Amino acid sequence: MNNSSAIDSPSFSRRQLLNFLTGTTVAVTASAGLYTVGKFLVPPAEKTGAGGGIIAKDVLGKAIPASQILAEAPGTRALVAGLAGDPTYLIVKEDGSLDSIGIVDVCTHLGCTFPWNSNDQEFQCPCHGSRYHPDGSVARGPAPLPLKIVQVAVVDDHILISPWTALDPRTGEKPWWV
Repeated sequence: MNNSSAIDSPSFSRRQLLNFLTGTTVAVTASAGLYTVGKFLVPPAEKTGAGGGIIAKDVLGKAIPASQILAEAPGTRALVAGLAGDPTYLIVKEDGSLDSIGIVDVCTHLGCTFPWNSNDQEFQCPCHGSRYHPDGSVARGPAPLPLKIVQVAVVDDHILISPWTALDPRTGEKPWWV
């Protein structure tokens, strides 16, 4: 009887070792798969600056230094990726500084994006002909509302864009997008 228990004991240990190795392999493989799925489903944290502003980015998603935009001629409207990736125009003022108001490049009629026409000094939507004054207010419809605006600040050569929550300076009323 003693011989039989001595023989069973090593085979039981080998079985335990194989079960442990199999379980570990399955657990590591499942963890790697779940990690990959989690990274895909959870969006990356947005880089923010002081006051919760989003750092302005170029088309490749790289931060744009303020010095790059400020090197442009006064009156220039530079297009950057702003809040939620919305294309946003930043304006270089006559004194060479950046305007504290940015204009979101999304038409309030049907959501088209549009260029700044420097000859006519207005934003012109190619979809249905809406035109906007340089401050984003409606010059001609069918657009029903002025363009959304955002706050722009420069901190340590970073351009920070944050939501506009104060009264709309063009209308003197609460902004329609708040």
